[in-house]
Order: sequence, then C-alpha cells, then structure tokens
Amino acid sequence: MGSFSYTDDKVKPAALAGSWYPGDARELGAMLDKFLKAAATPALGGAIGVIVSPHAGYVYSAPTACFGFKAASSQKVSTVVILAPSHQYSFKGASVWPEGVFETPLGPLEVDKDLAARVMAFDERFIFRRDVFAGSAGRPENSVETQLPLIKKVFPSAKILPMIVGHPPDADMIRTVASALAAAVGDRTDVLVDVSVDQSHFHPLKEAQAIDARGLKAIEDMDVNGFWKGHADRKMEVDGFHVVAAAMLYAGARGFGKAKVLHYGTSADATGDKSSVVGYASIALYRDAPAAAEAGDAKSALTPEQKARLLTIARETLDTFVRTGKAPEYHETDPRLLLEEGAFVTLQKRGALRGCIGNIIGRGPLYRTVRDMAVAAASEDPRFRPVKADELKDIDVEISVLSKPRVVQSADEIELGKHGVIVGKGYMNRGVFLPQVATETGWTKERFLSELCSQKAGLPPDSWKDPSVKLEVFTADVFGEK
Repeated sequence: MGSFSYTDDKVKPAALAGSWYPGDARELGAMLDKFLKAAATPALGGAIGVIVSPHAGYVYSAPTACFGFKAASSQKVSTVVILAPSHQYSFKGASVWPEGVFETPLGPLEVDKDLAARVMAFDERFIFRRDVFAGSAGRPENSVETQLPLIKKVFPSAKILPMIVGHPPDADMIRTVASALAAAVGDRTDVLVDVSVDQSHFHPLKEAQAIDARGLKAIEDMDVNGFWKGHADRKMEVDGFHVVAAAMLYAGARGFGKAKVLHYGTSADATGDKSSVVGYASIALYRDAPAAAEAGDAKSALTPEQKARLLTIARETLDTFVRTGKAPEYHETDPRLLLEEGAFVTLQKRGALRGCIGNIIGRGPLYRTVRDMAVAAASEDPRFRPVKADELKDIDVEISVLSKPRVVQSADEIELGKHGVIVGKGYMNRGVFLPQVATETGWTKERFLSELCSQKAGLPPDSWKDPSVKLEVFTADVFGEK
C-alpha cells in the first residue's frame, strides 16, 4: 500500500483482478497500452467533462473503454468521479465511498474525501454502504472496479470519487445527483466524470445494434427526456441508464453540451458469437473550444427560464425582507442554478440607482447568492438608507451574473461596455465597476478607470496607470424586470 496507512474499513481490495482483468501489473499494463494505442480518437475541440465507459471483462469491453479515456488523456484531471449503477442491490439514493483507497494491480487510488464530503452533505439520501460496493458472495460488484485500472493507467496521480446510484430509477434522485455533483465540483476544471454502463444485453447482433443505436442517438442529441422516455417505453436498453441521465443533466449544467460516440462494439467482436451479445459504447460529453470564454468562465449560458427564476427569487426576497426583516428559504434543484458564480443585484427606483451589492466570486450556489445580494442591496449599501415597504412598488430589480475575473496587463485590454473592471492595491484598496456603468454614464475609458480608482478603491484617480495596481476584467450576463 506504499505510504497509505488507512484502516481496513477504508480500503477496498481488488476483487476482480485475475478474472475480469489481469492481476499481474505488467500484463495488465501491456494490455491497456495495446488498447490505448489502437484507439483512434477524433479531435473534439474543447474540454471533455464526462465519458461513458463500458464495464465488462477487459477482453470484451476495454478496447472500447480506452477510446474515452484516451480522448480525455490530454486534460489535467485531478479527480475522476465514477458514476455507476448497482447490479445487486435495490435502494433509494446513492452510496458514496467517503475516504480511503481502492486497490488495483497498478497501484492504489485515493478517494477525494473533500469532494465526497461536499457531495454527501447535499442530500441525506447520499450515504455510505460498503455492501453496495462489495456486491454479494461469489458475485463482486463490477461497475466501479472495472474503471479503476483504466483511471490509474491514464491518470496515475488522480484521486477518485466512487458513487453508486440506487435502483429502481427515480427521476427526482437523478436530478439530485446531477445537482449535487454540479454544486460540489463548482469552479473546478480538473474533474472528469466517468459513467460506468454497458449497452443492451443478450439480443441477436442486429437487434442489439438497433436498440443501442436509439439510445446512443438520444445521448448524442443530449435529449435527456427522450432518453428517459425511451427506456420507459422499452425502446432503449442501456444497463444503468439512470446514471447516464444524471450525467447528461450534470454535463448540461456545466456547459458540456455536446456528445459524440467515440466507439461502439459488442461482445461478438471478441467471441464471434452473434446470437446473443452485449453492447459496449465509449462516449464523450464535451464543449466547443472556449472562444467565447473571455474571462476564464466555462459555464453554460443561463436560459430565459433560469433568468426568470433568479428574478423571481430576487423580487420575492426583496419584498419579504423589507416587509418582515427575514429572507425566504429556497431549495432549487436546477443544476445550473447550483453552480458557484459571482452575482450583483441592482435596485433602481424610477430609473435612479437605489442600491447595488454583489459578490465578485461565488460563495455558494448562484440562486443563494442572488437571494443574499437582494437583501444586501436593500439594506447594506452604505450610499443609501434601507429600502422601505412603501418604495417597493417603484423599484425594479436587475441581476448581473459574473464570469470569473482574469488579470490584464494594461488598460489597453479593457473593452468598455463589455468588461467589468476590478482595481486593487493591497488588501484595503479595492473597487469594482460592472460593465453597464460605462454604458450608463457614457464615460471614456480614462474617466471610467479614474472614477473607479477614486470612488471605489480610495486611490488617486490615475492609479490605474501604476504597474503595481492590479487590473482584472470580467463579463456579466445582465438581465432585469424591465
């Protein structure tokens, strides 16, 4: 076990080594080297957030699984979330392995206990059941373990988060799993989700190919509803389709809105028996190259419905807080609204500013930041007295959802009307203007930056020219009630 000293209850031995895949490290490494070399993967352009991989014995499924792993191999991956079904236990919720190591012939894989804790804190139905991971006597669970040697081979220093989702399928739980992962991962760009599923089972080859083609098309179309309905109608047959649906929701929330089947095969490729086959597919869920990710932001755009929901939260919070002194509680399940993002809430009374407060960097789910900033804009802006109930009818709400700031080397990189700007010197002198300030005032860039320094940061007006003063830019998705 090397430097690891976990107690036995935190260690998961390799139960399938020597049967489902070689138990000898040299033999196993050579096998995977061969399969990885043979996997010809297309260039997808942008980052891969999710791969779908089969989980049968390696002689059958590893040639296909290697396509997804190879496609993601050029990325920085510090943690692989293994999202898998249970083959032997029916239970509600999900079993998450919280800490420790999983053994493989290629060496141990450490569990990302911090990420596990964040996921488990999201819902009380996320628990740890060792039996779910172990399987039953004489029939070890394969859905997680078959992924481990591949992870160790391709991402040797990565940690893992094994998560087995209960059965029978539950649409609410699938949404909860997606939301929990999106919230727990947050702004991290070094997390890869590996969905461990096979395709159809035990049909003649041509029938299996037709069934699998329907399911794979729904995935490539990112049609979660059609994918779910296709299984309810028994027209599709992915073994563990509910975890694929969860991963599709997660991918959509994280901006990985495209999907491509990298390889499809069946057990007949290894055995020659076409009378009764199992299907295997390797799929990547990815995003286009981030040409539009101006300030390092990689999240998907908010839909009109999501914007409307955030405005509703801000308006209800404003009205309730001003009248009662208490903010309402919300429990959103839309994965996009659970991502950590900075946001400002601006209040305008008959067109004049009445309050504006925000967080540049997200400190919790977006919907909660909007709620909290609505309270702050109404009561904590030092430029204004707190909003009174008789003013509410005259106040309009505007929300600015911010991208992650990036440092610029000079003011030449700043585009007025497009970029919000943060100016800072040390810990005490910092200030920010949203992008719309330039549009609303009509200031030149020089005036904009000078006012930012003097009004917001407490610095001399021309401090933005000082090389020791840090300038950062961000973009904002601005929307309001008018």
